[in-house]
Amino acid sequence: MKLLIKNGTLVLKDGEKKADLLVEDGKIVKIADKIYNKQYEVIDASGKHVIPGLIDMHVHLREPGFEGKEDILSGSKAAVKGGVTQVCCMPNTNPVCDNAVVASYINSRAKEVNLCKIHPIGAITKGEQGETLSDIGKMKSAGVVALSDDGKSVMNSYIMRLAMEYANDFGLKCLCHCEDANLVDGGVVNEGYNSTVTGLKGSPRAAEDIMIAREIALSESLNIPVHICHVSTYSGVEIIRSAKARGVKVTAETCPHYFSLTDDIITSYDTFTKVNPPVREQRDVDEIIRGLKDGTLDCIVTDHAPHSVKDKQVEYNIAAFGISGIETSLAISYTYLVKTRKLKLYELINRMSKAPAEILNLDGGELKEGAPADIAIVDFAKSYTIDGNKFVSKGKNTPFNGYKVYGVVDYTLVDGEIKFKN
Repeated sequence: MKLLIKNGTLVLKDGEKKADLLVEDGKIVKIADKIYNKQYEVIDASGKHVIPGLIDMHVHLREPGFEGKEDILSGSKAAVKGGVTQVCCMPNTNPVCDNAVVASYINSRAKEVNLCKIHPIGAITKGEQGETLSDIGKMKSAGVVALSDDGKSVMNSYIMRLAMEYANDFGLKCLCHCEDANLVDGGVVNEGYNSTVTGLKGSPRAAEDIMIAREIALSESLNIPVHICHVSTYSGVEIIRSAKARGVKVTAETCPHYFSLTDDIITSYDTFTKVNPPVREQRDVDEIIRGLKDGTLDCIVTDHAPHSVKDKQVEYNIAAFGISGIETSLAISYTYLVKTRKLKLYELINRMSKAPAEILNLDGGELKEGAPADIAIVDFAKSYTIDGNKFVSKGKNTPFNGYKVYGVVDYTLVDGEIKFKN
């Protein structure tokens, strides 16, 4: 497809620039102040920003096995609606993605759906049971881009060491869900004032911090890279910051709900607020924002965890953990980080595109000549009110219902093909 995007403000890795952008054969072939070519289809991006397609490296697409919550088609539709052009999907499916057959199935379904690019993540251990390593080499051959037992920590430190060593041999990273299950002890919200007020069992920060520290200790000892998932604590940020200062090869992510919400939301007993790790307190929010600003936290992901109504419309203690967030992540992040002047727009987009591409060695993540034409065109001046019932995802479970946010995606292009048009 030949396409000319005119009159937009391009968000580049180091700033913004008003320019035209030319797409041909799935690539960005030219960026210039003014481009004239009558042979190309034209999109007028006047008053809008042209950004690299977002790369969400932490998503639950649920297929195979849990298609009542989400499937690759509905998840892909939600992704491109949110400006996301590449998705890395976690392995806690049924069967678990702990072998080449399941990884190949996910890749096959992604090609059939043909919306966004989907990259499977393989399980660290068989069945995510934390006991025996998965067939890492075979999964790599089948196309997995990383390893994770997301939803669980590998509690056996020796198994985790072996996993990091074997993963590194195949050029893969372990993406670590950091949670000491024994210390959590059935906690469902942040341990603190609001857990006491509501009577809901709390999960302490230490449960997350202990495992962050362990993964960093292993990484430092082995001199092998490691990635920390969905950081939610101020103390976790400080542990990672200190490790980076020592030269440890650690990267880390957080999610929009951890820098925009506090655990005041749980006093409603709305199960849409139940997420793992839990939303915490204002000092955690402040430190996470600081960590995004100074680079301690490398990227923003969604941990998109769609659930069916029956999973959430139950007593808080037995409701499923998770937030459906891939459609709203850009708008929430822009509203709470850029409009509040915590981050510049290009800094935000780097954390949602460029950094994930670099961490997982994916092609794309920035607007430049020769790069894949994975692009979103966004009207950041336009606001809307979040309504989970209007999500195209099967998961309507969002704690942001009724929130006013800024940033409407008008177009999403994948390899130069229009996959979403508002």
